[in-house]
Amino acid sequence: MESMTSSRASRRADPALVAGAEAISDVSLPGQAPDAPQELLPRKRPTQERSRRKFDALLAASRDLLTEVGFESFTCEEVASRADVPIGTLYQFFANKYVIVCELNRQDFASVRDELEQFDGVIPSLDWLRFLDSFVDHLATLWTSDPSRREVWLAMQSTPSTRATGKISEKQLAGKIATMLAPLTPRTPLHRRTLMAEVLVHVVYSMLNFSVQDGQSHSDAVAELKRLMAAYLTVAEKESRASRSRSVDEAGGHAAGTSPAGS
Repeated sequence: MESMTSSRASRRADPALVAGAEAISDVSLPGQAPDAPQELLPRKRPTQERSRRKFDALLAASRDLLTEVGFESFTCEEVASRADVPIGTLYQFFANKYVIVCELNRQDFASVRDELEQFDGVIPSLDWLRFLDSFVDHLATLWTSDPSRREVWLAMQSTPSTRATGKISEKQLAGKIATMLAPLTPRTPLHRRTLMAEVLVHVVYSMLNFSVQDGQSHSDAVAELKRLMAAYLTVAEKESRASRSRSVDEAGGHAAGTSPAGS
């Protein structure tokens, strides 16, 4: 019975934590199971220019290697060799390959947030659908011009902790989008708008990665993504406008009902 229990625990173990247990144990929460999903972060971030160059070289080599061989064949030793950095230096920054891919994912989300900064302010506008098309086209170009984005996204699905870390980045991006949607849906409650933003982020990333699968027409998939987003946001805008109209009518009704006697 004890061996069966041990076997089941082994099957449940998160490889992202097992592979870097010595680094993860320091940040585990009190009472948290050792293999519970948790955010995967670099052991340290460089503060000096020389260290920054090594850190960036490791990430660049990781992105290239991931694109070439996929995540299963991806090794820290090969990354260090390609970056011309001692393996010990790599482990000063990253506990294992799962932490590396999570940092690549943060890079990708950060670049999208930067693009959103330029898009912010366009909504609401009579032309917001046209701007939405332009932004989706831009994201789609990133996925076709940089195949590492899909490889990073796929690698992030590999363990409970990489998925949990990816959700944190998704929620951060969704928070930005929820703020942008406020002028378009001013009467929509914050919790609903936040959920809408999280749905949009999840659908966009899923569809972009679907669009670059083998045998899939990229342009057709992107066109469907635009239809989905436009329909979703148009309905949300109409619902918010209708809610505002109802509020105005109700306010007018209350005012009429409380008019002074004899007026």
